[in-house]
Amino acid sequence: MTATRRSGDDARIRHGLAGLPDEVDLVVIGLGVTGAGVALDAASRGLRVLAVDAFDLAFGTSRWSSKLVHGGLRYLAKLQVGVAHESAVERGILMERTAPHLTRPMPMLLPLMSSVSRSQSALARAGFLAGDVLRIGAGTDSETLPRPRHISRTEVLAMAPGLRANGLRGGLLSWDGQLEDDARLVIGIARTAVAHGADVRTHLRATSATGSAVELCDHLTGETALVRARKVVNATGVWAGGLVDVKLKPSRGTHLVLRAETLHGLRTAVTAPIPNTSNRFVLVLPQPDGTIYVGLTDEEVEGEIPDVPEPSETEIGFLLDVVGAAFDRPLRRTDVVGAYAGLRPLLDSGGATADLSRKHAVLTSPDGVITIVGGKLTTYRQMAEDAVDATGLADGLCVTRDLPLLGAAPREELARLEEDKRLVRRFGTEAALVLENARAVTGLSDDELLAPIAAHLPTTLAELVFGATHEGAVDVADLLERRTRIALVPADADLARPLADRALDFAGR
Repeated sequence: MTATRRSGDDARIRHGLAGLPDEVDLVVIGLGVTGAGVALDAASRGLRVLAVDAFDLAFGTSRWSSKLVHGGLRYLAKLQVGVAHESAVERGILMERTAPHLTRPMPMLLPLMSSVSRSQSALARAGFLAGDVLRIGAGTDSETLPRPRHISRTEVLAMAPGLRANGLRGGLLSWDGQLEDDARLVIGIARTAVAHGADVRTHLRATSATGSAVELCDHLTGETALVRARKVVNATGVWAGGLVDVKLKPSRGTHLVLRAETLHGLRTAVTAPIPNTSNRFVLVLPQPDGTIYVGLTDEEVEGEIPDVPEPSETEIGFLLDVVGAAFDRPLRRTDVVGAYAGLRPLLDSGGATADLSRKHAVLTSPDGVITIVGGKLTTYRQMAEDAVDATGLADGLCVTRDLPLLGAAPREELARLEEDKRLVRRFGTEAALVLENARAVTGLSDDELLAPIAAHLPTTLAELVFGATHEGAVDVADLLERRTRIALVPADADLARPLADRALDFAGR
C-alpha cells in the first residue's frame, strides 16, 4: 500500500512536541539525508512514520559534502566495484528521475600539467573510460552526462583561464553530477516524506531508544515524551554510537570557500593532482551562487564527536598549496572567505580511514534498534530502502526509485517555467508556490520579495520566508546555515541576518 500524496503547500516540517502521536509504525532518529530517505521510503509504502532530529534537517554530515552526486569512479580505483556501480545507478536516478531540479551535469577537468606523467595520464584516461562504462551500465543517458574526452591545451585554458600554462599539454574532460545544494536535497526529501504522510519534526532529541519505544526531549523547551513504535531506525550517522553499540571510525573532510573572482573565469571543476601521488586529487568546484569550493581532506578523528566539526589550519594550508600549484595565481590564506568540515560515518574495519570501504551496513542491536551507517550522500536512497526492508514492516515493494521529490520535473519542463530562475533552480516546479506563499505572508511586491540581499548574494526574502513557513526553520541559524548556505561565509551571514530576522517575523516565529 502506498500513501496518498498531499500537495506541496501541505507538506510542512514541524518542531516540538505539540500534537505528537503516542504510537506509530516506525520512528526514525536523525534527519540527515539517510534519515530523511528512510522516512520517505517508509511513508511511501504506507507506514505511519515519525522522523525526528535533535537539531535540524541536514544539521550533520549531510550539509558538509562537496555538493556532488558521484558516479563511483573514485571507488573503482580502490577496486570497490559494487560500491562504484551502486553510486552510478543512484546518480542516474537522482539526475533523471527523482531530483533533476536539484542536480545538473558538471564538467570535471583534469589538466595534463608537467606534474602529471604520461603513465598517470594513461591511467586517468582508462579510469574515465571505466567510469563511462559505469554510466552506461547504470542506464544514464549521454545527454545527461556526456562521454569523457581529451581536449586541447587551448580548450583547457578557455575553460579554466587561470591554470598554470607552462608545461600544459591538454586535458581530460569528464562529467559528474552536481547538486544545487546538499542541504536542499535533504529538505526536499523530508518534505516529500511529509507529503506522503510522515510526521517530520526538528529540535526533538532522542534521549533513549529501544526497538519499540523512543524517549524524546524538546531541544527548545526541555519537555519530554515517550513514543511507542513497532520498529525504530537509528540514522544518526557519526553519532550512532550514542544510541547503540556500534564501532565507527570517523574521518574529517575539509573544504575551503573562495570568491569566484579569486580564480576568475573558471567554467569547469578542476581536478588538481596531489604531488607525489598517483590517484589522489583536490577538487576545485565552482558553485552557482558565485563561490568556489576547494576540497577535500581525509583525516582520522579521535575522541568525542563535536556537533559542528572545525577544519584545521594544517588542512587549510594543504588545500591551498595543492590548488596553488595548479594555477598561476598563488592562493593565500586571506583568499579563504569560509571553510567547513564534515565527518564521514565509516564502519571501523581496521586501517586508515582513506582505505575504509564506503559501503553501507544495516545493523540490529540486541534490543531491536536498526542502525544504518556508512555509505555516501549519493546512495542515500538505496540505504533507506535497505533499512526499511530490514524492519520487516512494509508489505509493498520500495517505490522511491521512480518517486519524484517535490518540485521535480524533466529538465525541458523546468526550462520552460516562467518563474524567477533562481527559485526554479532551487525549488523546481514549486517556484510559483514559494512566491505565492511569500506574497500571502508578507503582503510585499514581487520586486521586494525577489530582490537579492546584495550584488554578490543572490538569496531572496521569498525563499527565506518559505524556509520558515514550510521547511521548519525556527531561527536565523536554520535559515542561513541550512535553508540557504549563506553562513558558509561569515561576512555574508552578518549581511543577511537582518533579512532572515524579517522573514521569521513575517512567519510568526
